[in-house]
Amino acid sequence: MKHIKGRRPIEKPERYTKRSIFAFIIIFSSLIAVLILNPVSKNYVYTHTLNQWIRNSPGESMMYIIGTENKYFRQVLPNDSKPPNTLSVIIELLTDIQSQRTASLLLDEIPGFKTFDTKIIVAGEGTNYSNLPIESSPPMDVLLKEIELSEENLKEIEETDQNIEHKHEEPSKTTEGKKVAFIYHTHSRESFLPYLKGEDNPDNAHDSKMNIMLVGKKLGEQLEQKGIGTEVNTTDIVKELESKGLDYRSSYKMTREILQTSTNQNRDLTFFFDLHRDSQRRAVTTKKIQGKDYARLFFIIGTEYNNYEKNLQFAKGLNTRLEQKYPGISRGIFEKNKSQGNGVYNQDLSTHSIIIEVGGVDNTLEEMYRTTDALAEVIAEYYWQAEAVSNQ
Repeated sequence: MKHIKGRRPIEKPERYTKRSIFAFIIIFSSLIAVLILNPVSKNYVYTHTLNQWIRNSPGESMMYIIGTENKYFRQVLPNDSKPPNTLSVIIELLTDIQSQRTASLLLDEIPGFKTFDTKIIVAGEGTNYSNLPIESSPPMDVLLKEIELSEENLKEIEETDQNIEHKHEEPSKTTEGKKVAFIYHTHSRESFLPYLKGEDNPDNAHDSKMNIMLVGKKLGEQLEQKGIGTEVNTTDIVKELESKGLDYRSSYKMTREILQTSTNQNRDLTFFFDLHRDSQRRAVTTKKIQGKDYARLFFIIGTEYNNYEKNLQFAKGLNTRLEQKYPGISRGIFEKNKSQGNGVYNQDLSTHSIIIEVGGVDNTLEEMYRTTDALAEVIAEYYWQAEAVSNQ
């Protein structure tokens, strides 16, 4: 070949190299895997793994991504940094099966197993992965079924207020008529087995009258006694879902509408408490403190929204105060992302919004009312301390 002075000779490109063939096989196989592994009912691939990877180490992740095209970008990476395992990322992206966690093979196959994918932020006394919260998601026919209530235990409800030692001291300060706390119940029919005649299955513990809303009302009363103006919403979410032809998975959508309406009507609302009860049994959900049984509680924080850390700090503040005054009353603080549940729980609407699960299916109202009194005490302390700081 004749060379022209000052120019490099034109080289004939190699049309088929081992690298290009391998890349073609990988891309083609990935596309086939998407079609095979994704059920017809789904029109997406799993991106949670990739999202978590990028979120946890965004700088290094981006350098690795860009470095696939230009190797000089990888020169800024730390010497001890390691690229992600490409095969593992591809498998997790397509299947949501995590190569380092065998349990992820079972999460979507065994009913209830996904519960154990919950992250414990603060572990309460005895809390571990063998006694994590259990969230029951019954079909609508179970939720709408009316269960006969136990007359014997219903009498206890009337006597409960007399049995509990209430502190009727006049609060030293009040919110002066302003409603600053909002209590609501996304799973409004969560009930308690001691009051359901002939029922011993936690999955069937749902009732239109005897339910978690009684606990919410009591917490509201106790907050008012401590000077915290409180609004308690008692909408029967199950009834609303039925009227609109929706299923239980739309519960948070329903309460979101309630929250948005309430905050538009009252700009003073600051604290938002979504009360639930757990499906764990009595041994896990009960604690004897100074000779009296208390229903243990815990906090749930969603992470699929910006600034969730502020709600987490709010939960930590309440949890710390509770444990100082009533050791063992809290089962801890749990974090859930979208793969573990709703992931948001309407907590994106406020920086002081949390789910509080009070007791379990076997607890009595007397035990839960003791706990809400303790909770009201620390909420009031937290509120007035925050007020004092903001007024400085």
